[in-house]
Amino acid sequence: MADADITTPVADAVGEESKLVEKAVQEVPADAVKELIHHQVCVRCIFRLFNIHEGIYALITPATLYSIIEKATEVEAETTKSSQKSEVKSNICSVCLGVMQFSYHDHKDVLVEKDHAADFAMVVAESVKEKYPEIASFTLEVSLPTLITENESVILSYMKKKYASEVWFQEKFSFEHIISVKDALKQSITHSLETLLGVKSSVSDFRIRLTYEHVDATSAENRMGKNQCNKRIKSGMHSNGFVKCSNETVQSGDVSDLNFQLKKVGQPCHMTLTCSTAPVYIGGRYLKLSRNVSQTRWIIDDERKGEASVEELIGENILPVCKGDGYKFHAAGREDIDVRMLGSGRPFLIEIQNARHLPSEASIKEMEKKINSLESNLVRVKHLKILGSQGWSLMREGETEKQKQYAALVWISRSLSDGDLEAVSSFKDLKVLQRTPIRVLHRRSPLDREKIIHWMKIEKIAGSSQYFLLHLCTQAGTYIKEFIHGDLGRTHPSIGSILGCRAEILQLDVTDVKMDILNE
Repeated sequence: MADADITTPVADAVGEESKLVEKAVQEVPADAVKELIHHQVCVRCIFRLFNIHEGIYALITPATLYSIIEKATEVEAETTKSSQKSEVKSNICSVCLGVMQFSYHDHKDVLVEKDHAADFAMVVAESVKEKYPEIASFTLEVSLPTLITENESVILSYMKKKYASEVWFQEKFSFEHIISVKDALKQSITHSLETLLGVKSSVSDFRIRLTYEHVDATSAENRMGKNQCNKRIKSGMHSNGFVKCSNETVQSGDVSDLNFQLKKVGQPCHMTLTCSTAPVYIGGRYLKLSRNVSQTRWIIDDERKGEASVEELIGENILPVCKGDGYKFHAAGREDIDVRMLGSGRPFLIEIQNARHLPSEASIKEMEKKINSLESNLVRVKHLKILGSQGWSLMREGETEKQKQYAALVWISRSLSDGDLEAVSSFKDLKVLQRTPIRVLHRRSPLDREKIIHWMKIEKIAGSSQYFLLHLCTQAGTYIKEFIHGDLGRTHPSIGSILGCRAEILQLDVTDVKMDILNE
């Protein structure tokens, strides 16, 4: 992204914009404009309500706008001068609550007032560039209090009631085509933001969000007193120009009712600017070399279980490089704290939230090297790469639908025979019914799960007749420890029941997790 010179692109444009606005307002009815000014509707909202050029007025100061209205509509000079003076003194618009006046309280509760849309855009751009110096594009989002819609509905209903018989109203005034405050604000500042940030606005993973809130933004229901409204006003007005309430119908067009319904405020909104990006997914395979490392943080009653976790050893070394706000760890299944993950490793994803830097291929290699050179030598990673969001879907699929291979050190209560080797290896796609193991009943639902043991084979250990290595490939989610010892009959069949003796598992390692994603 090319650095943009953050300056105000206003002076050269004002003259041309003024001519366009002046021409546009020549047919605006003077009495209606005067009425709106009287009810503290700001000049930009007046232009907006009359569908004037979708914001070509955004760069022009309120003083210039009032002078154009005075000239084009022949509104009495004293009226406009008085209104102009009031607005300069932060007379907040009764419709937009200061949004289109570019007046707001910032996160420190400091009042900020800007004359031009470009000046406001510059504030936004500076804040974005301070935290996110590298962006490829942006999407602008605006959130406004419902009070803006409610007050606008009251004004429009009033206009319809009072001017519906006028020729100009019948020919040119269309509620359906009025641009909303939200869209008017976007149109007013988007071009300037593109110039200042040096990138285009589009459907983007990077979102700039302006959230406006107002302490006086009570709902229309409360402002109607004890008569609670049946529904919130969203469309701007009802087709008949009335606001319907439970006990009575108030005619929005009556002058006496307008002041009663219109919620005027003395302060502008509080505006919060936040930026966010779609998560960055960095995936790979991890090997867990210790029998005292959990996969994720394991803390019970403020006491850590194990030396560390795979999650922390990997995540804490990736997060600083991406300059993110935080991370989430996802893996294709899990192993117990006392089970090593060997062989090709287990696929995992680190989801970096709100990353401010997208690491290069060289940076990814450095991450991998750094993790693998940790003195603790508890965890290693390989095949690190940046993945799209589809990586998360594949990871979830791998948790339950793929195959996993294990090597278990097993003891049995009698001597191993050659017939045992043949019996075990003869099973193909053996169906096993497993009730939720006793050791996890405190945190998992008591269910019966059918799993498949795809194949098994026994490897003898020299010098021992009761110890052997059991190699097996199973459906993901199979409880291997319980398949060996039977879990007091809760898993059937089991190695113990197949061999007709007592069987115990001494050590267990995962040796392979077969998945389409991140294979070697």
